[in-house]
Amino acid sequence: MNMKELVCLAARLADNKKAEDIKVIDLKGLSSLCDYILIATATSKPHLDAVEEEISKKLKEQGFYKLNRDGGNSNLWRVSDYGGFLAHIMTQEARDFYALDKIFSFGHIIDFKKLAKKAVKKKTAAARKAAPQKAASKKAAVSKTTAKKSAVSKKAAASKTTVRKTAAKKSAVKKTVSRKTAAAKKTAKKK
Repeated sequence: MNMKELVCLAARLADNKKAEDIKVIDLKGLSSLCDYILIATATSKPHLDAVEEEISKKLKEQGFYKLNRDGGNSNLWRVSDYGGFLAHIMTQEARDFYALDKIFSFGHIIDFKKLAKKAVKKKTAAARKAAPQKAASKKAAVSKTTAKKSAVSKKAAASKTTVRKTAAKKSAVKKTVSRKTAAAKKTAKKK
């Protein structure tokens, strides 16, 4: 997952938690701060906590962790640094006062909902391509299992043959011993 997909995922997560006026701004090549900025408005402190927690939790599941966080227990504004993008979650009061939308107006706004549809189409196409490969790998696994079973049965047959040969040798030895014993007894009787 590239950084653009990651910031759009974070925006969708904020949207799922009912954050308002969500903007993703592309600053790639325009700022040394980061490549993308996510700005979302929360309606209260609990809402702020919920949006931040949702983004953090879901991105951790994808293997992406915060590098830094600021705002701690602030009732107005939280900033999470994910390296390639900054997630600003703030109340409307803080958003109006700090006017980050105006500060980063030189960037390009990305439609994160449109990108999500493209990503779903890509995943669906990739899944269609992967399906025949999975079927082929399952067939290969089945044939490998069949080959292993036939190898095991050949070994079992070979060991049965070995056991039979050993048993035949033992019975031959017993017959020879019993003949020699019988001959020795006859000789002993004659004397």
